[in-house]
Amino acid sequence: MVIVIRVMVVDDERLLRAGIRSILQAEPDIEVPVTCEGPQAVEMAVRHRPDVVLLDIRMPEADGISVLSSLLALPNPPVVAMLTTFAADEDIAPALRAGASGFLVKDTVPDELASAVRVLASGGTILSPAVADSVVGGYLRANGHGPLASRLASLTDRERDVLALLAQGRSNAEIGTALLMGTATAKDHVSAILAKLGTANRVQAAVLAHHYGLVRMDPEPAP
Repeated sequence: MVIVIRVMVVDDERLLRAGIRSILQAEPDIEVPVTCEGPQAVEMAVRHRPDVVLLDIRMPEADGISVLSSLLALPNPPVVAMLTTFAADEDIAPALRAGASGFLVKDTVPDELASAVRVLASGGTILSPAVADSVVGGYLRANGHGPLASRLASLTDRERDVLALLAQGRSNAEIGTALLMGTATAKDHVSAILAKLGTANRVQAAVLAHHYGLVRMDPEPAP
């Protein structure tokens, strides 16, 4: 049985919404029951209960950051990734702090868009390469470089392995499989990593891993 991922697209441009919907609807495991503009986002999310929301970071009639916060405040909230036109968008860092699970530029190629939705639905994170530098820079400026480096040094070797995989967008189940540990154990490691780093979510932790080069690591499975 194929598990279908329900996606909602929120953007002020009707043509863009239609284009993303057409791309995703062509996938056998993804459906897009609704697209809308920012002011209708929360109402439509309550009505259609999407698993993943792709949300424009800048809309003329609604503040993308405020919409993000409202969506994440819902009971059983969806996973929300932000869509941006500009790789250096000044709203990226605030969206990261507000709890966005990923960032995608609007010209992401179709195959990568569908893959990103699957990663998000599985509990992973997405950082489009085009926006990664902006996300990292904004987060480091807001939080200070030195303290974060010292927090990263407090991680155990196993936690660094887990963080490296987390930064690749892996879910807890995928991390567990790669490192020969149970999903619950992987989840415990992720929780410990977030606590040690002082980060609010997986994307913030992934940002640090990208900045400090851990994403290039290739952890060996435990013996």
